[in-house]
Formats: sequence, C-alpha cells, structure tokens
Amino acid sequence: MANNSSPDFWTRAARKYAESPIGNPESYEATLARTQSYLRKTDEVLEIGAGTSSTALRLAPSVKRYVSSDYSAGMVEIGQEKAWEASIPSLTVVEGGLGDPSLGSGPYNAVLAFNLLHLVPDLDDTFAEVAKLLPKGGLFISKTPCLARRFGLFRVMIGVLHLLGKAPHVSLFTATQLERRIVAAGFELIETRTYQRFTRTRYIVARKL
Repeated sequence: MANNSSPDFWTRAARKYAESPIGNPESYEATLARTQSYLRKTDEVLEIGAGTSSTALRLAPSVKRYVSSDYSAGMVEIGQEKAWEASIPSLTVVEGGLGDPSLGSGPYNAVLAFNLLHLVPDLDDTFAEVAKLLPKGGLFISKTPCLARRFGLFRVMIGVLHLLGKAPHVSLFTATQLERRIVAAGFELIETRTYQRFTRTRYIVARKL
C-alpha cells in the first residue's frame, strides 16, 4: 500500500502541483487584494500550508517579515527555490506544521491559511494553535472550500482514496459550520465572502478577541 500520510502525498505531488495553472485567476487576484488591504508594512505574518509559496511571493514584499510554512518537504523545496530566485528580504520559507519550532512562537500580526483548512484532520486543534501565535486583535485570514453540500455523497470514496495514498485527507463542512468553529476558538468575524460558487470557497477574516 502507498504511504497515505498527507506530507508524503503532497511531496509526491509537489512538482506537478507547482506546474499547474491557477484554477480561477480572477478569484485568486481578488483574494490577494483583500488580504493585502489588511496587511501593513510593519507586520510580521505567518502563512501555514503555503505549498510552493506562490502566494507568499506576492504578499511578502508588503510586510516587515513573512514566514511561509508547509509540512511537505517537497513543497518547501520548491518554495525555497522560488524565494531564492525572487530574493525578497522579508520572506523565509520553512518546513513544519503548527506547533513546530521552525514556525517560531510569534506573536504574529496575522496568520494566513489558503486552501488548507479542509485538509487538516482536526480544525479545533488548528484554531487553538493559530490563536497561540496571535496577540489580541491579531488577524486570522483564510480561504477554504466548504464541500459538505457538494460532495457529501462522495465521503466514503474520498476516504478510500486517502487510504490508498491517491488523495489527501479531506474534511467536509459548510461555510456556516466553519465560521462557528472559528468563533468558538475565540475570534470575531470581520469579513466573509464566497468565491467559486461550485465549491463554496469561503474567504474569512477573523480577529482574535
């Protein structure tokens, strides 16, 4: 049986993933613009699940310090190659997940998570770890496919593919369920909007209370 751990899955997929075009460029650019509007030149920012750091390359020049992190060695390798070529002084690309020393202990002014939250096995633990890295008033900015209503019938198939190493772990939830769990973790929602209606991709900006 193939290794079915998510880091190994994404490492195997890293080069192909890096070569894939952005699925919805208009939505991607809109997300970047909205996120950049919340960031200041003096901010220190952490992006988790950053993949090959494509978004980090766009946002890092706007802040004092930007740490781009991913737990897949293959993704990080490509991200480090891109960062070296771009030579952005504020950008550091590191391997590790939430709780790993490589990400630092904060506090960060903002933590970003794009197209990640549906891939983590425990949302509540993730939000708790994010909260530890933020001061009061710090921002948690995310964009997440909320797949429960579209793909609920395929829950078993997704699970089987994951066990076979053919797919990563995928959590199915609605936008409302996701927002409630963020609020329960000690955040207030200050902006929400939906992109890509088919996958109900939800953009959320939340402030730590």
